[in-house]
Amino acid sequence: MMSLWKRSLAARFICFTLLSLMLSQAIVFFISWDEHGQAIRKTAKGEILSRCASLARVLEATPPALQTDILNASNTSTARYWISANGLKDASAWREEAWERLAQPLPRVSFPGHTVPAEARPDFARNNASGGSAASSQWIDLKPEAWPLSRPAKFLYLDDATGMGLAVRLANGAWLNTAFAKPAQDGFWTSKSTVTLGLSALLLSIIAVFAARGIAQPLRRLAVAAEALGRGQEIVPLPETGPDDIRRTAEAFNRMQARLHRFVDDRTRMLAAIGHDLRTPLTSLRLRAEFVPDEDIREKMLSTIAEIQTMTEATLAFAREDATAESTRNVDLSALVESLCDDLAELGYDISFSEGQKISYSCRPDALRRACRNLVENAIRYGERARVSVERQADSVEITVSDDGPGIPDSAKEQVFTPFFRMENSRNRETGGVGLGLSIARTIVRHHGGDIVLTNTQKGLQATISLPAQDSGPPPPISRPVAGAKDVTNALEAAKPSVATMLQRASKSY
Repeated sequence: MMSLWKRSLAARFICFTLLSLMLSQAIVFFISWDEHGQAIRKTAKGEILSRCASLARVLEATPPALQTDILNASNTSTARYWISANGLKDASAWREEAWERLAQPLPRVSFPGHTVPAEARPDFARNNASGGSAASSQWIDLKPEAWPLSRPAKFLYLDDATGMGLAVRLANGAWLNTAFAKPAQDGFWTSKSTVTLGLSALLLSIIAVFAARGIAQPLRRLAVAAEALGRGQEIVPLPETGPDDIRRTAEAFNRMQARLHRFVDDRTRMLAAIGHDLRTPLTSLRLRAEFVPDEDIREKMLSTIAEIQTMTEATLAFAREDATAESTRNVDLSALVESLCDDLAELGYDISFSEGQKISYSCRPDALRRACRNLVENAIRYGERARVSVERQADSVEITVSDDGPGIPDSAKEQVFTPFFRMENSRNRETGGVGLGLSIARTIVRHHGGDIVLTNTQKGLQATISLPAQDSGPPPPISRPVAGAKDVTNALEAAKPSVATMLQRASKSY
């Protein structure tokens, strides 16, 4: 239950709605229940006064022989009438007699053409149980203006509910007694109120679910878009509709995405322009080096200039390829990696691929293929052979590349991803590249939301590409990847010390 509360916005809406319903019903009940009881009591009092006055007039207008039948015919399941010829009893004794008469069944009375069947009186035990708490202890004299007749009458309450008694003196000196009581009111939790409350709760829960979905759907769409943007993808602008809060959030996200793309495109164009402009002085420097008379110095200078040019071209190629538009699509990741291994194996490299299950994955296949190729070529170059496998984990997909090399020190596991960093101090291009392979691979993998981890094993070095697991649903609409201008900038910044060192070395040799 707590897990559903933490994860589901609809569950929270339903809980808050039902809690509000229960509180409102409780407040209404406590406010109206007392007023409801008072209204019923007032109505019952008016009814018994009216009936008693009418019956008194009827009795006074009929012969005494018929009075008993009239009284029996007037009795109901909630009212009893009788005449006291010996005067009126005190309140306590009269109250006991009233409850006894109310407890008796109605007698069967027959008139010509009319029959009243006998019926048992409803159970008044609940009313009588509280008879002494709030019932009046003495008779109350009713004033002439308080009831329809002008003759004296006395009134008292039988209990805290609707029980009440009335005695009116007839013209012959006898007293007409009236006892009235209704069964205690049903509690609030009756079957009818329970069904009503249940239907109200169900209706409010359905409304809460639709309201929660209306709020959660834009938030879910925003989360998917933010995740895609974090993986280096450009998504179509979010719909800027709905309530003001949601609409403003979508507008802010769209503006942020546009600003990021504008910033990255500007930086990429700037880097391309800088790289283009660097070619002219490098060409001029190469021409000047050709006129150096000392052959050894000339070769060293030309080698240094060539290395600078290679690094510049590699950086610009990295920028151009990173900015290339490539759509994200679903591919069989195992087949993608296996085809890469087969291509390299045909070139004579020692590569083995462990076949696994088919893994459908949404990615930029050309970029991910390049990242895997860089790791495999590094494994072959420094570890003699490469063992590749693709496995699906609980929350990720892992591509593992292992070799039989000496591994790398723990202190250099993060440093090797720095642009232009190479473990080989000689920086010989014959035994290694310019130091962008691992940097490019990590950049590509991180643009997919994953990362690369290097681990030393007993046999050699193991490089693991960990990609986040994806839902089975369709990927968000993608137009093109976002260029990694920051990584290109870092590459140029990292290249500055190397370039400066090579130029100083060349100038000293000259």
